[in-house]
Amino acid sequence: MSGDSEFDYGKDEELRSREVTEGAEKAPHRAMFRAMGFDDEDFGAPMIGVPNPAADITPCNVHLDDVADAALTGIDEAGGMPIEFGTITISDAISMGTEGMKASLISREMIADSVELVSFGERMDGLVTIGGCDKNMPGMMMASIRTDLPSIFLYGGSIMPGEHEGREVTVQNVFEGVGAVADGEMSNEELDEMERHACPGAGSCGGMFTANTMASISEALGFAPLGSASPPAEAESRYDVAREAGELAVEVVEEQRKPSDFLTKESFENAIALQVAIGGSTNAVLHLLAMAAEAGIDLDIEEFDEVSQRTPKIANLQPGGQRVMNDLHEVGGIPVVLNALYEADLLHGDALTVTGNTIGEELERLDLPSIEDLDVDFLYTVDEPKDEQGAIRILTGNLAPGGSVLKVTGSDDLHHEGPVRVFEGEENAMQYVQEGHVESGDVIVIRNEGPQGGPGMREMLGVTSAVAGQGHAEDVALITDGRFSGATRGFSIGHVAPEAFAGGPIGLIEDGDVITIDIEDRTLEVDLSDEELEARREEWDQPDPNYETGVLAKFGRDFGSAENGAVTNPGVKDD
Repeated sequence: MSGDSEFDYGKDEELRSREVTEGAEKAPHRAMFRAMGFDDEDFGAPMIGVPNPAADITPCNVHLDDVADAALTGIDEAGGMPIEFGTITISDAISMGTEGMKASLISREMIADSVELVSFGERMDGLVTIGGCDKNMPGMMMASIRTDLPSIFLYGGSIMPGEHEGREVTVQNVFEGVGAVADGEMSNEELDEMERHACPGAGSCGGMFTANTMASISEALGFAPLGSASPPAEAESRYDVAREAGELAVEVVEEQRKPSDFLTKESFENAIALQVAIGGSTNAVLHLLAMAAEAGIDLDIEEFDEVSQRTPKIANLQPGGQRVMNDLHEVGGIPVVLNALYEADLLHGDALTVTGNTIGEELERLDLPSIEDLDVDFLYTVDEPKDEQGAIRILTGNLAPGGSVLKVTGSDDLHHEGPVRVFEGEENAMQYVQEGHVESGDVIVIRNEGPQGGPGMREMLGVTSAVAGQGHAEDVALITDGRFSGATRGFSIGHVAPEAFAGGPIGLIEDGDVITIDIEDRTLEVDLSDEELEARREEWDQPDPNYETGVLAKFGRDFGSAENGAVTNPGVKDD
């Protein structure tokens, strides 16, 4: 099966795969490989695993067999021995608003676990990890970090936007349409028409939501070649990227170029700088913290705010704007944004990448256009940005001693104060919103949705979209120890830590308490004294777990705090 290239084993005298391919005593092992079509030439080549979460349960992943085939071809033609294997995925959009969304964050951990396990058990030499839906990307990169095998990350690509009444639409617009129907601002017929056109084919959700954010970050981290994140899922260029990733994988194994060789604190600061400059998903905070923990790199949640304060927002894509990933692709993709940051000394140009070059060298090699020369309405210069600071804010205070996360999607009032309405879980809050009870100034708190309490830290795009669809995106606040989707906009604050289930202050507040959100000062406070909070804590009893057996019970016990990435790996988990 292998191509004609002669492989140079480089720094290693032996590849790990020789444990199952070399010597007379491995004849039974080779017999098994021969049954799958491998031959003598393959047994002398590096064994490169291609974990593939292809599935018919989400458009994000429905095409990944074709993407994987292109990567397998690239590995084979470069002289490698490609081994494809499967892993799971969860459709965030389809599970959204249901109990099933509790599986989403758990799937990140199971993807990492399964890829680690197969790579370890089958003695693989390298990886091309493929991701489509939101948790695929961090799960795959976490697996590469854990195994420390030479690895390339390969994104499946973004869906093209749909069209409705002459404008581009995504699934975000459909979620917000649900709220508009409930408020009488949209008819069921119009919502039905939008639903039928919002998702025209394969690929991940089109805005700068979690999937596109994490794919973009893979370039900034050095896990993926520059320019690989933005080609659409169904474009021919997506398959060129996949084939080239396969070819590069053989090179990185030959050179023994491992994640531990190029991932540094500076790499993660580059990733954060890109996240805040493009208005990326708040979920990236959670995932970058988890990935840094796996890599043994000290990254604190407050550092997201520090980077955001010095890095302007220079891209305006959905959910804050109207444009989508394909619009960015057409003018050069993520490298155009990275280059603007690099030229303004807002990027660590000497950070290494999986190519063996620094990110600065890779950017200079591409000869990219400057944003000033692009005639587009969604990119801004560093000198004249969309916003002077990046999109991510980390808020702390007596309601969130361990931090909380907000994405600023507009330029409106950065201060909100109002009485709280507490809900135990998403469903009760959604019913309240759908029944039209929301009023300007409200602060809706949804608790016991954290990593342990949910378990699984559900995303709540349904609630935030319903609020936005009723015209309250900027005058009603939502606060949770769970998560909000990458498609969320407005006063939506998630990842409140410690979570309610662990005894955090969010579990002690009551209806009518007054909460103050000051985004400029980075504070999230409830109008209660330390003495009152302590008195309530003495009366508080930890809720019973929502699940006593099965995978949700196991991960509910295993998850760490959101302020440290909600990791489950015993070697890196916080106490």
